[in-house]
Amino acid sequence: MKYFFLSDGWTIGRVWEFGGLWNEASWRRKPEIEQTNLCILENGEKLWLYRVEDAVLMLEVRPIDPTLSKPETRSIGQVVLKRLITAEQAIDILCKAEAFLNRAEG
Repeated sequence: MKYFFLSDGWTIGRVWEFGGLWNEASWRRKPEIEQTNLCILENGEKLWLYRVEDAVLMLEVRPIDPTLSKPETRSIGQVVLKRLITAEQAIDILCKAEAFLNRAEG
């Protein structure tokens, strides 16, 4: 599995695998992308930890409502490609976070 953090108010767009864009017809399914119950607070922003299957190479993410995105985000464009991280990297980030939340705890 691979992981990435995604801010509240952002959504996943296109997904890439080794052959290019994810093709649901050839895979016969959508890519496995799951939001976990874990999030961190960084600079006042909630970043949720997501898990994706190994076949996924890269994800496109964008604000759900582009008019609500921060000015510094708008200056670089509305679409950002996310780098995926390993489980070890995700654990390291969670341990070093300003604050760590688990939605299941309450």
